Amino acid sequence: MASVVEYKGLKAGYHCGYCDSEEGKASSGMWAHSMTVQDYQDLIDRGWRRSGKYMYKPVMNQTCCPQYTIRCQPLQFQPSKSHKKVLKKMLKFLAKGEISKGHCEDEPMEPTVEDAVAGDFALITKLDAQCDLRTLSGDFRESLESEEKKKIKSSKKEESNELIQSQDIEEKLGSGEPSHSVKVHTVPKPGKGADLSKPPCRKAKEIRKERRRLKLMQQNPAGGLEGFQAQCEPPALFPAKAKSNQPKSLEDLIFESLPENASHKLEVRLVPVSFEDPEFKSSFNQSFSLYVKYQMAIHQDPPDECGKTEFTRFLCNSPLEAENPPNGPDCGYGSFHQQYWLDGKIIAVGVIDILPYCVSSVYLYYDPDYSFLSLGVYSALREIAFTRQLHEKTPQLSYYYMGFYIHSCPKMKYKGQYRPSDLLCPETYVWVPIEQCLPSLENFKYCRFNQDPEAVDEGRCKDPDRLQVFYRKAVMPYGVYKKQQRDPSEEAAVLQYAGLVGQACSERMLLFRS
Repeated sequence: MASVVEYKGLKAGYHCGYCDSEEGKASSGMWAHSMTVQDYQDLIDRGWRRSGKYMYKPVMNQTCCPQYTIRCQPLQFQPSKSHKKVLKKMLKFLAKGEISKGHCEDEPMEPTVEDAVAGDFALITKLDAQCDLRTLSGDFRESLESEEKKKIKSSKKEESNELIQSQDIEEKLGSGEPSHSVKVHTVPKPGKGADLSKPPCRKAKEIRKERRRLKLMQQNPAGGLEGFQAQCEPPALFPAKAKSNQPKSLEDLIFESLPENASHKLEVRLVPVSFEDPEFKSSFNQSFSLYVKYQMAIHQDPPDECGKTEFTRFLCNSPLEAENPPNGPDCGYGSFHQQYWLDGKIIAVGVIDILPYCVSSVYLYYDPDYSFLSLGVYSALREIAFTRQLHEKTPQLSYYYMGFYIHSCPKMKYKGQYRPSDLLCPETYVWVPIEQCLPSLENFKYCRFNQDPEAVDEGRCKDPDRLQVFYRKAVMPYGVYKKQQRDPSEEAAVLQYAGLVGQACSERMLLFRS
């Protein structure tokens, strides 16, 4: 099925939830009635982002707080000391039921500016999509309603109702509310740190074993190591465990074996976002109740502002069409909820999109009673590990998209601490390592990251006449459509849309015109 979108144009001069400017925000937007995963992949690689079915792209050289698309490279990612502490804290809780009290003095993730990396970081990531909902103004509702009268009858009422709801929701979520998410990140500093799943003497034993291993290797380079392992190594508790002289991998830390009499059991389930899916349907009420509890406790939302309508609209309704190609991941592509079940109940849900080249984080909500587990950090690390897992079956799927990086907003800079990571050049749409971008961002809010002054946007729309238009229930090239139009503003709007989505998407997606 082809993507069908309705371009809403540029909205400028509205409230910014990042810097609190009353008129500094500027973005372009469109409503996606349906969208293929490839089209959305190409759009986010041009700076777009979704909030429910609404797609928006900041006008980078106009908006008060430029939002740069950021992605992490999971294949090269190494957990930092702070990441390891969060993972070990979870293991300790699962194994013994122990709850950490207070903050570790040597854990930089917890204090002040870095509090986004603690259990409640989602308070910050709310801003990513919600504040842009102000672009959904009255004309958006009217145009969609008129469009629905002419469009496919089966979806007529559903889309129209969604639009009406959006007007109310944008008012209450303007400064940052539910929808968009990304998870916490700190600079990887591979460190050794006590393994809380083993006795305290384990570290000393590891040191002694390492000395003996080196001595045996010197005495017998060909077989000393194997002999040492046969004599002294206990049976492996987890497959492919890192050797004692190497830092543990992310998977080693997440999937550390627990004792048979563990105090708690944690299970992560991947559920397609579809009311036709029995698991999604059966867990919907529990998931929704958790969302309400989270919104009211963390964001102080009144009950009438976090109802089933809002929850469904932003976290369950997705324009992405589920796809299951033979060369794709076993779970397929599309929108999913990653549910964290602790002892038979859901304590957190990560909303993600699985796309051809990445896992894109959308939102996270969790039980505030379990904030001590730093579920924001934990879920981010699980999603990175999940991306690595998908990569094994689908090699091209190798990135973790974290939404927008906003250097001018201190509370949003934490995303840049997940290394290695890249920022998207807002002019040429090439990825540039964040280390190369930071010096420029220290001096200017808006920056072109591509250092080649001759470089241009290779994916730009070069032939707008080939753009596909959906008009009066018929699909036609823009070259044909424009001959039927007399409104000069129509051409300006279509060309603006073409420039934002690029040539490839403009030829695949159907632009609805009334």
